[in-house]
Amino acid sequence: MRLATLIFRRLQRLIPVLIGVSVVCFALIRVLPGDPILLIVPETATAEDIERTRIRYGLDRPIVVQYWDYMSGVVQGDFGTSIQTNRPVAEEVRERLPRTLELVGYGFLCSLLLALCFGFISAYRPGKPIDHSSRMLALAGNSLPEFWFALILILVFFGFLGWAPPPIGRIGTDIDIIRVTGFMTLDAIITGNWSALVSALHHLMLPVLTLGIVAMAPMMRTIRASAMEVLNSSGYRCAASHGLSSGRLFRNYVLRESLVPLPVLGGLVFGNLIGGSVLVEYVFSWQGFGQWALRGLLLRDYPVIQSFVLIIAGFYVVIFLIADVVQAILDPRIKF
Repeated sequence: MRLATLIFRRLQRLIPVLIGVSVVCFALIRVLPGDPILLIVPETATAEDIERTRIRYGLDRPIVVQYWDYMSGVVQGDFGTSIQTNRPVAEEVRERLPRTLELVGYGFLCSLLLALCFGFISAYRPGKPIDHSSRMLALAGNSLPEFWFALILILVFFGFLGWAPPPIGRIGTDIDIIRVTGFMTLDAIITGNWSALVSALHHLMLPVLTLGIVAMAPMMRTIRASAMEVLNSSGYRCAASHGLSSGRLFRNYVLRESLVPLPVLGGLVFGNLIGGSVLVEYVFSWQGFGQWALRGLLLRDYPVIQSFVLIIAGFYVVIFLIADVVQAILDPRIKF
């Protein structure tokens, strides 16, 4: 019952947060330098042509009216029409968002596994070579720019070793696949196209490794610190002195208590990956959600920018809701 109350309270905050984000975003992008209309009309366009185009996209109306029209459409699933491509934004979101979610999902899973592995090993071997190596790997992942690290991986695994495919697209150009969900690996499994599954995983290898190593650093440090705190606690020493096996000590003491701070941090990392994967997408020609939003920002495409910010904010709210629920399950004290 207390967990249900926690979920209900978090859901109550969802709508005000999204409304606040939409208002701030809508106002800020209007003060960006440049006029999107001037970027799409020909150089020979007259003042009448420019005004006619402005009226066509509704940019001649007061900003309050524009905001009301936009949010009225969002409630109905209509995010407007892209100024640059003249396509419905909702259609472009359905096309590009699964690409980014697939990449970020595998990247986050990779970072989580690396963080758990190296975090616990470092906690059990403090001051040993494996501890120093793990901390150096985390420091490198936290310090190196994503695009530079991605280029190094391409140079090594594609250029020198030939283990990775060309960094272009999500699947081999000679492979056909039926699109069902937009998630390449899931579509390959659904349709039973195993050659497509192998090719998709092959193309995911380098971008997922890039995101995984870059994102593992904060989670690994948190797991290491939490595990070392448990290992040095009087409760753990008392349990160990009573002859409990190392496996039982790890499951009942180290693992559970070390995972308590991880859901919220993991939610933050996952949200940052969704919003910040644009450079990795650009390097690997992924044509995902972040790359689409970056192009919209450069071209002052208001509906694209607004939709990107609103969707990312929605993901953050949902992710932190899930993180709060998971944390409450791991630590019953939070329910109270």
